[in-house]
Amino acid sequence: MTEAMTYDKPLPSFDDANRPFWSAAREGRLVLQHCGDCGKPRYPINHVCPHCLCEKFEWKAVSGRGTVHSSIVFHQVYNQAFAQDVPYNVSLIQLAEGPRMISNVVGMPPSDVKVGEHVQVVFDPVTPEVSIPRFQRAG
Repeated sequence: MTEAMTYDKPLPSFDDANRPFWSAAREGRLVLQHCGDCGKPRYPINHVCPHCLCEKFEWKAVSGRGTVHSSIVFHQVYNQAFAQDVPYNVSLIQLAEGPRMISNVVGMPPSDVKVGEHVQVVFDPVTPEVSIPRFQRAG
């Protein structure tokens, strides 16, 4: 994974809405908001449920299991902070619980990531405060 002291890529901004997500990630747990009425998980983080428009929610742990829904390999440097990572994949992960999350599949060559592949979340501790959810081949 990433060397924590040399991380010079963009980092998330913390606020009241996303702090529980990033705090759990730092602890190695993937949590999502779950609607207080219909119970469905939601991601990305939002102040209302996209299914029933309820504003109530609670944070609950999810399995971190999923499948690759789509993936692309970046060969071009679009942001200089990622120049040393090229080529790298950006993948859309269909979580077992329903929502989709954009991330990277790590632990294999970027071009080996295949649609339908089963993956599991892993956490990349990039700074003492931030661990980024990434995915690796399950099993």
